[in-house]
Amino acid sequence: MRNRLWLILGLVALGACSKEKDIEPPAELVDFKTTLEVDRAWASSVGGGDPVMRLGLGVSSDDGRVFAAGYGGEVVAIDLASGRNLWRTKTKVALSGGPGAGGGLVVVGSNDGDVIALGADNGAERWRVRVGGEVLAAPAISAKSVIVRTVDGRLRGLSLEDGKELWVDEQAVPRLSLRGNAAPVVAGDVAICGFDNGKVAAFGTADGEVLWEAAVAPPRGRTELERLNDIDATVRISGDDVFVVGFQGRAARLAIDSGQLWWSRELSSHRGLAIDDDAVYVSTADGEVVAMQRRTGVELWRQKALRLRGLAAPAVLGDAVAVADFEGYVHWLDRTTGEMRARTRAGDRISNPPLNADGKLIFIDDNGRVTAFTVPAAATEAAVAAGN
Repeated sequence: MRNRLWLILGLVALGACSKEKDIEPPAELVDFKTTLEVDRAWASSVGGGDPVMRLGLGVSSDDGRVFAAGYGGEVVAIDLASGRNLWRTKTKVALSGGPGAGGGLVVVGSNDGDVIALGADNGAERWRVRVGGEVLAAPAISAKSVIVRTVDGRLRGLSLEDGKELWVDEQAVPRLSLRGNAAPVVAGDVAICGFDNGKVAAFGTADGEVLWEAAVAPPRGRTELERLNDIDATVRISGDDVFVVGFQGRAARLAIDSGQLWWSRELSSHRGLAIDDDAVYVSTADGEVVAMQRRTGVELWRQKALRLRGLAAPAVLGDAVAVADFEGYVHWLDRTTGEMRARTRAGDRISNPPLNADGKLIFIDDNGRVTAFTVPAAATEAAVAAGN
């Protein structure tokens, strides 16, 4: 049986420590002058699960609605503008990945490999299939198929109509890997996904044809722990570019049509990145936030005040870069300098990426609490976030 190493917070610190040294604690939060007004727009809840499990339960949106799922099996639709619950469905399985939304569907996955499609308008179940592997990432929905990633390295295309398997591709999974999977992303008729072997690949959504593969960072080191190079963070696509970051690997910019590497920088992250028109922002594995020039990868700034606070993926809203931590605090950094501008709270530990939708930044904590924030109109008009 393949062993998997479930590594969550503090992996880098744990690997670096010895019997003679204490593990470095998370950075303590310090006071600063607030220079950005952040408003809580609304809050809701879908219920959570064991917060140690690191499930792939985030939030998604489509047609003015926000969708969230809880480990207990519930899926909820929330009005994006008001935060009012529109419907709530009990799937009666332990959910672990999703939801993905699009094409009139909301799709979630379970620990046991169930993939369930609900109607986005009313939450009624459309179909349910078993794919044979735990789903730890949100499915992606294209015009022709539902794309599902499972922990066994397989990427599947399922029929929109009934969930029937249309195609499957399998990537090698190292004997040791992080708990978690990158969610596939659809751009037109192409699905792009990162894998535990350090590769990014592009597939035709209709038939699963492999269009290209790119090895972002080869494994390095003597031990299996040192050679971990999972790509667990969802890639970001903008125009002709694909941006990716891996654990103990690199951040990179690839060409969407060929996978050609335009630039790469040594960087480690298993949570993710955000992009805008000018920069790429990464939450590193050791809790730093790094901004790099989008075109060249040159570092612009690095914020170290949140070291080892288990940061989730960043997101851009207006002039700020927001990143949440293991205590549920959301830290709002200046997009140009990285300086702290505001701090809010969105519940308990936040592991999954926030959602940027219609001028709101929406977080879900590991207990299923959903919180939407806004910043003043003047700030949101000053910059437009791309690919979040």
